[in-house]
Amino acid sequence: MSNWNDQSMERIISILLRTGVILSAVIVLLGGACYLARHGNELPNYHVFEGAPEEYRSVRAIVHAMGPSNCRAIIQFGLLLLIATPIGRVAFSLVGFALERDRTYVVLTTIVLAVLIYSVAFEH
Repeated sequence: MSNWNDQSMERIISILLRTGVILSAVIVLLGGACYLARHGNELPNYHVFEGAPEEYRSVRAIVHAMGPSNCRAIIQFGLLLLIATPIGRVAFSLVGFALERDRTYVVLTTIVLAVLIYSVAFEH
């Protein structure tokens, strides 16, 4: 890749970040509109705290719960996409550093990416 340099890498990363944030915002907005359309007239009970149901506590469960009738899963998916955006940035940076043959940054970025993936993929 003779055209590969820091400026092209920064340009692609900015497009990746912008696209991820806009796409996640649109998905959350659609899920929120869906949720308000279905549950907008319900009165919340603030006296009792109820945590998130099991179906929204892991990536696998959220993806499994996705569907046009599950508005909360759509909102959660949009939030997952927002979390995945910087992870995608780190993954792309890893590829860029590998193409530049910068071994120090490849090792450091690999460690950061592994920690990020572990923290998202495995339940705590």
